[in-house]
Amino acid sequence: MCAKQLTALILDDDPSHLKIYSWIVARAGFQCETVLVRSASVDLPSSRPMDVIIMDYRYSSSLTAADILQAVKAAFPGAPVIVLSELFDLPADMSSHATAFVRKGDPQQLVNKLNELRETGQIQEFY
Repeated sequence: MCAKQLTALILDDDPSHLKIYSWIVARAGFQCETVLVRSASVDLPSSRPMDVIIMDYRYSSSLTAADILQAVKAAFPGAPVIVLSELFDLPADMSSHATAFVRKGDPQQLVNKLNELRETGQIQEFY
């Protein structure tokens, strides 16, 4: 029996960032689903479960990262969340909800974090 390829949901308000992070995450062995955060809404996919969530912290939207994270956690309650930001540390409003933090601009750190979460069993296949 073949193992299911893990799926990562990537959320950002910049289409070019979605494309770049999709390439990085796909090279780490994940299937990618992207969601563009709009000025006042985010349409999460409901057709399949997600194994890990990767989301930006700052959005040019009326929605905050905490608002989006609340919707993500409701839709995919078992999936770990990696927060991406140009900040140096995980923002306080995300610390109790996020599994990991990765600084933007360091693709190898993102790949390493995905591998670490997979190896420690924090990323599990949800059917």
